[in-house]
Amino acid sequence: MPEVIRRSERKMTAGLKEQDIYDLIIIGAGPAGMSAGIYAARKLLKTLLISKNVGGQVTDAWEIDNYLGFSQVDPAGLIKKFNEHVEKFSIEKIIARHVASLQINDDIKSVTTDDGKTYYAKTLIIATGKRPRKLGLPEEKKLGGKGVAYCATCDAPLFAGADVAVAGGGNSALEAAMDLIKIANSVHIVSITPLTGDPIYQDKLRSSDKVTIYTEHEIVKLVGDTVLEGLEIRSLKTGETKRLDVEGLFVEIGLLPNSDIVKGMLNLNQYGEIVVDYKCHTGFPGVFACGDVTNVPFKQVIVAAGEGAKAALAAYEYLISGN
Repeated sequence: MPEVIRRSERKMTAGLKEQDIYDLIIIGAGPAGMSAGIYAARKLLKTLLISKNVGGQVTDAWEIDNYLGFSQVDPAGLIKKFNEHVEKFSIEKIIARHVASLQINDDIKSVTTDDGKTYYAKTLIIATGKRPRKLGLPEEKKLGGKGVAYCATCDAPLFAGADVAVAGGGNSALEAAMDLIKIANSVHIVSITPLTGDPIYQDKLRSSDKVTIYTEHEIVKLVGDTVLEGLEIRSLKTGETKRLDVEGLFVEIGLLPNSDIVKGMLNLNQYGEIVVDYKCHTGFPGVFACGDVTNVPFKQVIVAAGEGAKAALAAYEYLISGN
């Protein structure tokens, strides 16, 4: 950020009283953000947690059976446990608010929510996560978590013996299909383009008698009122439509990091993820990031929670070091 902007921000915050400034503001209340909040509170940091919702991407999962300590738990149950843990600490929370803008400088950061209120802190953690790139179909929202899923790693085991479909043709879609052929009765791959994933995946899938591949096809309709019962696909070449009777659809057409709020301020990689080091530093003093919004690999709930803990401890270390 240009130095002239930093100077103007110092003037803006010069009149603030110490009691008006938080030690830490965390943006995002998924596993990473809530974990960061707990670790910050344990270090007695005056902490504010701001998020549009509680749970993040976990709310899109069907069930979770790979989180340590829970052999099987529904997403709402896991988030409830997280939230109950957060509530045991003195963490101020502002939920159901979007962050409209933020300003960062070497000493004081400001965060403005969509109701026009501005909050100030010495350190900032960005834990805004990612959002699935969706199909954009009218039925998609109501069937989310009711047959339509966005995380094969999380939800594939729930469809053992079922007929399922995967939307997408890249590596994430083919990896999802590879997981599914081990347990599903049949797997339909629907891609608007020829498959672009690794050839080794393509070869294995094409050789499976469980797999049917529809390239240059688009999904035009999801069928079902309370749960997914099927989908309609259309050939981009001929316009011919076909119904696939499936109980599950895994949408694997990519994820979008929620990093727009820091674009032009922090270093983003080619995918729009915030680049951090092993301590969750963003490269800007006092600003940290954690969870799926960052370039840290392996986007899993347990990984995000660990990264949240690291970010909070790094923020504490920054504060006690005297910056």
